Amino acid sequence: MALSSDRRILLEVCIASVQDALAAASAGADRLELNVALELDGLTPTVGLFEEVKQAVTIPVLAMVRCKSGGFCYSSSERRTMLRDAESLLAAGADGIVSGALCKNGMLEENYWSSLKHLCGGRELVFHRAVDATADQDALIRQLVDFGTTRVLTSGGCGTAWEGRERIAQHQKNLGNQIEILCGSGVSPDNAVPLVRATGCGQVHGSFSKQRQKPLGDAGSQPLRETSKHLVAVTRLALDTAYRDG
Repeated sequence: MALSSDRRILLEVCIASVQDALAAASAGADRLELNVALELDGLTPTVGLFEEVKQAVTIPVLAMVRCKSGGFCYSSSERRTMLRDAESLLAAGADGIVSGALCKNGMLEENYWSSLKHLCGGRELVFHRAVDATADQDALIRQLVDFGTTRVLTSGGCGTAWEGRERIAQHQKNLGNQIEILCGSGVSPDNAVPLVRATGCGQVHGSFSKQRQKPLGDAGSQPLRETSKHLVAVTRLALDTAYRDG
């Protein structure tokens, strides 16, 4: 699937700290997605953290709104909590909200999504990889189109975007003129360009992180990760070499 050689491919970096934001922005990221607890696939950041990140960089910063790990079906109180969090993050200057909620049948939780769309107004609304947890991705994405959703992040229902590249390419072909298709999961400097060529997507998403040494006295079991300025820069260079600005 060919893309124009003068098209700039947008690079979105998933971050969890001010230091991550600075590293990603200085290395050529176009947009940031702020989370905490990336080891749990990302949860809602605090307003304080968001404000610090927003002050540190000039590129767009979207905020994750996800109140817990372990699935994408939420109780009514959990949905209300996420809406309140989204409202607070938007008031703090978020350029958009990244979220997702499913009914037990795997389709969109429409009441929640409608409320979130109303809160966002003209700012971006992005459905995260909850789409990869449903059996009928096409039907769910069509629901998102009907609600005026800006973008959907997907790995094509597979563990990595590269494994799901054929499904992502179908989403891009069938619906890419109605909603932005953002491919993510396992994106690296080595596969970013082949992934864009295989899917036709004009944007990629990744954490581009490396493990860092734990501070003395930190006995936690989870490895600490931080955005690698080098990995972001090498990915940006690879994309720009293949697809240059016109």
